[in-house]
Amino acid sequence: MKLIFLGTGTSKGIPVIGSTHEVCLSTDLKDKRLRSSVLISWNDFNYVIDSGPDFRMQMLNAKVKKIDGIIYTHEHSDHTVGLDDIRPFTQRYGDLPIYANKRVIDDLKQRFAYIFRTENKYPSAPSVVINEVIDTSFKLGNLDVMPIAVEHGKLPILGYRFDKLAYLTDVSFISDEEIKKITKLDVLVINALQIKEHPTHFNLEKALDLINKVKPKRAYITHISHKLGFHHIVEKQLPKNVFLAYDGLEVNL
Repeated sequence: MKLIFLGTGTSKGIPVIGSTHEVCLSTDLKDKRLRSSVLISWNDFNYVIDSGPDFRMQMLNAKVKKIDGIIYTHEHSDHTVGLDDIRPFTQRYGDLPIYANKRVIDDLKQRFAYIFRTENKYPSAPSVVINEVIDTSFKLGNLDVMPIAVEHGKLPILGYRFDKLAYLTDVSFISDEEIKKITKLDVLVINALQIKEHPTHFNLEKALDLINKVKPKRAYITHISHKLGFHHIVEKQLPKNVFLAYDGLEVNL
């Protein structure tokens, strides 16, 4: 299994438009972050988690020729608004499966009504196959995927476990019951927005606390804002099995 970080930034990305913050002005490519998304590949399967506003560029950067589906964590724009850019895939390969809970599906139907329309549909609009995610495992290819219930502020959202890999983003709270679902991991991906506490995201301290509880072999921090600091400085301050993810990073499991 391979994990590729397509984007590791928060909703504004880094650099933030018009910002003169020192991290936004950094020339280090690891400080330049598209909105958070990953590609998970195994055997001949390719699945993307979330399709944010940078989806097109992420597919080009990673030289992705085909995907088998998109899995959604929640409905916020930085995780969904690139859905229209699946058109090259659907025009070549047909309807694309998407996976999300009912609330997210309903939101996508409203925001992208032309994609889900069944009558008088615009000819070049993309088409999807809806797969509703509930609170039990589901099959992707030959792999069982387990949804992990977490909270993003007051919004219930989902993370996912793929065998020995778990991907959690935009988390501000996870219950002890859900933590039991992410033990014995080779890799945990978890968000850490900044150094200071935040009402809807883990800060670095809370992310490290979760990593310490779960004890994965390796952990990668994502969904990062410029307020976390320079990549090369923060990375040196982390425990030896914890790393700051960066755009384009590939992790083999």
